[in-house]
Amino acid sequence: MAAELVRGQNHPLNRTRLEIRVSAGRPVVAGATLADDRGTVRGPGHVAHPGAPALPGLEVPRQAAADHRLAVDLDAMPHDVHRVTVLLALPTGTGGPTRFGAVAAPYVAVTGLDGDELASYTITGLDTESAVTALELYRRQGAWKVRAVGQGYADGLAALFADQGVPDAHALAGAVHQAVAQSLARTVAPAPLPADETQVRAAATAGQAVSPLPPTAPAPAAPGGTPPGPIDYTHPGRQAPPSPAPAPAAGPGDGPAAPVAGDATGWSMEERLYNQVWGMFEDLARTAAAYRSAVDFADSRMEQELDKVLSDPRSRIGGQADAAREAAAAKHAALVDRAREALDRDLAQLVAESEVVEPALPAPYAGWDNPCWHAYRSPMEIPMAVRLGDMRLPESDSVGLRIPMLVRLPLERGLWIDAGASDPEALADADELRARAARTATELVARLLAAYPAGEFSVHVVDPAGTASGALAPLVDAGVLAGPVARGTAGVAETLTRLTERVDLVQMAVRSGAVDALPPDLDVAEQLLVVHDFPHGFDDRAVTRLRYLADEGPRVGVHLMLVADREDAAEYGPLLDPLWRALLRLTPVPDDHLADPWVGHTWTYEPPAIPDGSAVLRRVLEEVARAQRERGL
Repeated sequence: MAAELVRGQNHPLNRTRLEIRVSAGRPVVAGATLADDRGTVRGPGHVAHPGAPALPGLEVPRQAAADHRLAVDLDAMPHDVHRVTVLLALPTGTGGPTRFGAVAAPYVAVTGLDGDELASYTITGLDTESAVTALELYRRQGAWKVRAVGQGYADGLAALFADQGVPDAHALAGAVHQAVAQSLARTVAPAPLPADETQVRAAATAGQAVSPLPPTAPAPAAPGGTPPGPIDYTHPGRQAPPSPAPAPAAGPGDGPAAPVAGDATGWSMEERLYNQVWGMFEDLARTAAAYRSAVDFADSRMEQELDKVLSDPRSRIGGQADAAREAAAAKHAALVDRAREALDRDLAQLVAESEVVEPALPAPYAGWDNPCWHAYRSPMEIPMAVRLGDMRLPESDSVGLRIPMLVRLPLERGLWIDAGASDPEALADADELRARAARTATELVARLLAAYPAGEFSVHVVDPAGTASGALAPLVDAGVLAGPVARGTAGVAETLTRLTERVDLVQMAVRSGAVDALPPDLDVAEQLLVVHDFPHGFDDRAVTRLRYLADEGPRVGVHLMLVADREDAAEYGPLLDPLWRALLRLTPVPDDHLADPWVGHTWTYEPPAIPDGSAVLRRVLEEVARAQRERGL
């Protein structure tokens, strides 16, 4: 049973892999310090905060938020660390509350990776304090315990750090608040987790046992139809949420439980809906696999029975052969009918679930026809994922079932909008296909801009020949791009040079541990480069830089969206094969190119479609532009 602690009380810990959960009602900064047996923190390198979120055995959030999760592995702590102190602080310069007395009492809980709560503490009695030591995990005689502290500091983080003996406490406090204000940590990829812990977290997020493969988003098929390896879209650093309350048992005559939006594991409604959508993807994949397997078995059984009949010359005399064929066909039909009944039942349940989930989706997950876009406002925090389209299987076409294709943010790989026709009969007019590809790119850019808070996502566009001017007009007219659309060979070279230099600069700063030394005027927002009509306007040097951005950019917050027909770049031969494989292929028209490495299905991708006559794109971009102007961008 979980212990509810009061100030000064301690409680033994029977686990070493822990999660510290913080709920504050308002955005707060969360961090932790590592101290020796005297309670002294030896330096900034022993402080985990949004600008330096990972230390051995410890990882803290990278931005201010109302809810936090800190990952702790006590077995991985250095031997000289005897105390892990969790701290909270109110962010500065945001116009929000400046003292904890003006916000709800923060709640801190220590849980296992499975969500079981071990101890909790509500920090009460705070008034003018803007920073607080919430609790500490300490080593005593070889065992670890947790103690509720609740020590507040009216002078903020600087006083807290100074109290723990941190050298140059004021500079460190300033660096923490600067990292929060600039979201600097988002340009640095999180450190990889141990393999076994990653599997535990991914499986718990999906509500599975640890042994099965974690759910993965479909990977694009590689050239020649061979799919690359599975792509893990589990959230980096996200840990096991608590299990939802069990549903009441159904009575003997009850049918399936009525679907409920958000009926999945997760700390927030956003996370629960995300997990529910991917649960629907898994369910559709499983039921389709079961149906196909049953039909294959029925076909194989009928063939075996017919072969047995025809192999015996005596059975060919009279009506025995006809009777045997009819019997085999009847058994085959019965097996297929039973399989179809099971499929129809599962599809009906999934359709019912989709009907309650779709209207409940937040804007980043919602289709363009969802009414939530009419009330869209620029968000305060980055969502878990963004919807890039829909997926379907042939078995679900009869009921019109589509599964939202949600991709984690920040993007783990670039996007390729294929302007070439994979199916010549899908769209005969090549010019119309290219125009649709440009419009699809614009709509996806709008979705990404709408998902990020103002100032945290910058978009650069390269259109060497100006052939996408019409499709790009909504972005240009709204004024949401980072600069004018780059034209000609010179524009291509200048844009690529600027972004590759940014990647080099951030990489060098990260490798040398000198992130604080980055130029103050560096745009720390996530960057997206949209390249239209590749490779027009690209020379060999520009192609090399583009490949570099595709490979190295996502690790430091620079992403690529390529709008191109692969045949146009055929002259480069296999030189560009790594580029195409590094990008997630999307199409402007429905196309069955998504290879599912989980159960082996081929899924049809459908791009996000704006309803005819709708002004939703214009309204969303106007709101993005308004939020950018308020931020002075």
